Amino acid sequence: MAAILLDVDGVFHVSREPIAGGAEAVERLRRDGHRLRFVTNNTTQTRAALAEELRGMGIQLDDEELQTTPRAAAATLAGRRVLALTMHAIVGELEGIDLVGEDAEAVLIGGADETPETNLVFSYMNLARAFHELEAGAELFCLHKNRWWQTKHGPALDAGAFVAGLEYATQVDATVLGKPSTAYFEAALKALDADAGMTWMVGDDIEADIAGAQAHGMRTILVRTGKFRPDAVEATPVRPDGIISSIAQLPDWLEEHL
Repeated sequence: MAAILLDVDGVFHVSREPIAGGAEAVERLRRDGHRLRFVTNNTTQTRAALAEELRGMGIQLDDEELQTTPRAAAATLAGRRVLALTMHAIVGELEGIDLVGEDAEAVLIGGADETPETNLVFSYMNLARAFHELEAGAELFCLHKNRWWQTKHGPALDAGAFVAGLEYATQVDATVLGKPSTAYFEAALKALDADAGMTWMVGDDIEADIAGAQAHGMRTILVRTGKFRPDAVEATPVRPDGIISSIAQLPDWLEEHL
């Protein structure tokens, strides 16, 4: 039986609309004895809220099975003075971080969402404040560096654009805390007590999910939902071990190939 890391957004839902067969796939994977961990770059909900939302879609999981980037940030930046440009909903997840408006040791950039709050978080004044702190010596961190994500209305610009802009303006490189970072994947493997070579990553993002997991020695399966684009797959040298129509096909695919 395998250890399996499962992306969430684009694999189990798009704009909170469930992808057919997700709940049944998880139930069968558990019944077949696979060890599961849900790994997400979601930066707009607490772990408890996101887990409850997934349970509302019929997907059975415990909160502890869900790995999120805000908690990764809390572990990495504990005790430091941090200017955080994040959605208000996840501030409570940044436990142990000293959140400040100036004289920061680090700047943390979160992700965008589909609400007007994005306009407030990533305003010119806030980004200029972050620029000032970085110029004064603060380190730059981001929950992820995604360029875009898939919504029910089509692709939406993500906060990776703001991270790249700050990198360009300050000539510093951001430390990514979510996928595809080494620390994030290593935390997932540790939680499952799994070896990378015996672990599968299932996702819709050819960059963060597939290329990221392969760089850490994992095997990968790409789903044709969410961010999947045939032209993006053709344009990259990254080749997943398998491509399936959706999460619903995962149990059968694993049964045939393991």
